[in-house]
Amino acid sequence: EVERSVIRGSVLGTMDVNVDFVNPASESKAGYILSNVAEVVERILTFVPTKSLLRIACVCRLWKECARRVLRTQQRMAWVSATGSASFGGGGHALCKTMKEEVEKVFLLPQTVLLMADSETFNGQHCPNRQKKARTACSSTAATELRKLLPKGCEVLGITAPGIVLTPTGSHSAQPKEFQEGEAGFALMFPNMEGINIRPFHFCKQSLTKTSLEEAGLVNNPDLRVVLLFGYEAFKSGAARFLTEVLAPLAQAKILIAGGHVENVFSPSPECCSPGSYGVVGLALSGPRIQGASVLLDQDVSTEKSAEAAVQRLKSAGLPERNTVAFMFACVGRGHNYYNGKHNVEADAFRKVFPNIPLFGFFGNGEIGCDHIVTENYSLTDTDSLQHGYTTVMTLVHLG
Repeated sequence: EVERSVIRGSVLGTMDVNVDFVNPASESKAGYILSNVAEVVERILTFVPTKSLLRIACVCRLWKECARRVLRTQQRMAWVSATGSASFGGGGHALCKTMKEEVEKVFLLPQTVLLMADSETFNGQHCPNRQKKARTACSSTAATELRKLLPKGCEVLGITAPGIVLTPTGSHSAQPKEFQEGEAGFALMFPNMEGINIRPFHFCKQSLTKTSLEEAGLVNNPDLRVVLLFGYEAFKSGAARFLTEVLAPLAQAKILIAGGHVENVFSPSPECCSPGSYGVVGLALSGPRIQGASVLLDQDVSTEKSAEAAVQRLKSAGLPERNTVAFMFACVGRGHNYYNGKHNVEADAFRKVFPNIPLFGFFGNGEIGCDHIVTENYSLTDTDSLQHGYTTVMTLVHLG
């Protein structure tokens, strides 16, 4: 009877059924079915968000096995986006507040999460003192708050940048927005996907070796397809040379490389680095199912028409729109400043060409990437120059 009561409350409660008005005879039949018929239980559990699913899995052995099978089918990325309107004037970043609400509704178990937030708010909202020590403490507090919302074994890469590009939560076809100013952030959540390995990495001058590159899957890895790479403290003496040292073996591999220079890294904590030292972080995406393509919007792209024409070149890669995510890494000098005061030009151009792919990224202090389009008929990979300024790198990553 206890088990039946828990089952009834868990499932019917999750499905917003008023348990007080369930007919006793119907309840008896439902209890039998929910305790014994795996096909029915499994079908019901596909409508239950993952956090609730994990709690329901504790009810009985049948439900545990059904929950496991449902979790294995959750092979698509999900995301949570937030803007300043979510903070309601209180303390804390909008992303932290929105994550608390939205993570309850997510239909996957995150294994790797990419967090991006605007540096002005994320690094300083808790602190009236804007000195560097205060900003670092604020960033650390917000990072800790975000990590608590995610599973213990989840690997988190968190960065801040001067501006953010995001697609609102809920729909792949929602209009992406460029936030060069103001409070904005997002969390891209990747589950454990069959045949795909997404591995975060971090290097500073003390930790960069051939062995560490190999352990991160960046060299001697025939399955490596895409590297998202972000440099921090880029203007410090020696930082440019260090980044070139990291990029050299990647350029030889003829893989897709995209990213840029960010303001700060708040996860993983750069414990091996001395305060203020430079380094790089990123994600290495490996697996034969992964495909990628990118185009560079150079300094000559300065009108709506030329922006759309540049994004249109990504179409020639022929990547499926389903289970594909796009990234936009732009210079802080572009955006509305570059398009005669008109806002959201490049994000609008992307949505016009790709109506069903979510777009994420940032405005940073330098861009990393090149034209990289590979099809059955031809291959275009221009890795001779991977570091740029006053450009935008637009990237597609298909996750199989």
